[in-house]
Amino acid sequence: METIQVVAPEATHLVTPAMLPMYEDENEQRQRTKKCSIFGWRIRGENLLVILTALGVLLGVLLGCSLRSANLSETSIHLVKFPGEMLMRMLKMLIIPIIVTSVITGLASMDLKKSGRMGVHAVTYYMVTTTLAVVLGVVLVTIIQPGKQKTIPTPREGGPSSVSTLDTFLDLIRNLFPENIIAACFQAQTNINFIEVPLKIATQNATNATNAIELLNQTVTKMTRKLQQSPSPNVLGIIIFSIFFGIMLSKIREEGKVVSDFFSALNTIFMKMITVIIWYSPIGICSMLAGNLLTLGSIQDLIESLGMYMLTVILGLMIHVLITLPLIYFAITRKNPFRVFVAISQAALTALGTASSAGTLPLSIQCLEQNLGIDERVTKFVLPLGATMNMDGTALLEGVAAITIAQMYQLDLSIGQIFTISVTATFASIGAAAIPSAGLVTLVLVLSAIGLPSEAVGLLWSIDWLLDRIRTCVNVTGDCMGAVIVQHLNRHMLNNRKDLDADSKCEKDEI
Repeated sequence: METIQVVAPEATHLVTPAMLPMYEDENEQRQRTKKCSIFGWRIRGENLLVILTALGVLLGVLLGCSLRSANLSETSIHLVKFPGEMLMRMLKMLIIPIIVTSVITGLASMDLKKSGRMGVHAVTYYMVTTTLAVVLGVVLVTIIQPGKQKTIPTPREGGPSSVSTLDTFLDLIRNLFPENIIAACFQAQTNINFIEVPLKIATQNATNATNAIELLNQTVTKMTRKLQQSPSPNVLGIIIFSIFFGIMLSKIREEGKVVSDFFSALNTIFMKMITVIIWYSPIGICSMLAGNLLTLGSIQDLIESLGMYMLTVILGLMIHVLITLPLIYFAITRKNPFRVFVAISQAALTALGTASSAGTLPLSIQCLEQNLGIDERVTKFVLPLGATMNMDGTALLEGVAAITIAQMYQLDLSIGQIFTISVTATFASIGAAAIPSAGLVTLVLVLSAIGLPSEAVGLLWSIDWLLDRIRTCVNVTGDCMGAVIVQHLNRHMLNNRKDLDADSKCEKDEI
């Protein structure tokens, strides 16, 4: 019987219970896929997926370009798009369960009493950097406007509605606290602003009875607010409920162990299911690309938009990792931030190759402990938590991608809707699974939050194999930078505990 050896076994005890199943499953899958071969060449599973995705993109482009001159009927184009439609339906089927179980499992595994101040520092750092990443992405995509060319026909139905910024903000706050968590999975509350009401006018101003009757029969359109249900999931409400549930579950500890294990098992199951769907993605991407190319007005405009989109995302990621994170590090520690880059270079390069924060976790721990001398109590708490919660690159991409898609459809977004995108991208990235292409999976939720069609995700997926690696490298760098900052902020507490442990050990030796 072949035995499966887990990579870096000395580091596995540092992984939290929430991350351990995912980490073991990834290593198990990596070992199984080592035997995959094409024409006698052995190819690792993650590399094989990249190759198949690239082939799907190439085949989709060739198929779409070659069929453009055939003037296919609407039914034929629909059949070409059908496999891609199935991919999007499968992703939508699993995205909410993955978000819920991932957030609950990650928070339930935290020991709030023991982590205390260190946990507050870590979570605060994650929220601040993620928010800054989203804001940076929104600013860049608004300035550069990568989707300004009309590359996709405007949808007949859907799209963001014309509501005021105040109404959008009130909707955002209202949806943070859904009155029915089950209903929140498939509908959200929004406003309808225009209804016709009869105009009532006093008769004393009329010169005669006839004029009075004419005035009473007039109608006008009056602005009024009326709540209605939007046929899209209440993403923010679900995430807020999951965060609240996970924190309370972590507080009761032993009493909630059965519930915690239940959600952990569900998370593992959903992770396996999404992995299977990801392997189907090359077929779906080929279908969506071919179908979109058949309905586009100009392929040159599409290439220009995708190129500008890549430039916007990469520029945002570089600014975040080379300017924003170092400035935060220097402001807190007053030390040279680039020494951290040198120390974690091996982990960053591994993240660039694997496109998985979870797969890079053992190496990140090793780099921080051996090269920077970070306390293992910090690394074993902050890094696994960061691999689950801290997705700066993913949040930035989701904000850029959502607004780019709106620009492609030539849909004008209000300030309130852009704010909704920013908040949703921030919270959705917290629940993004640490697997390849998770950012585009959760992007479907961000689009649903403001009523944008999700079909254009296939176009962005065609180039995500490169962006996924770059943003994963940014995510891992942010995690490591956060661990060093937490070590600095808690250095006195860690030293005191170390001294107490040493004193107690000496007393035991004397006894």
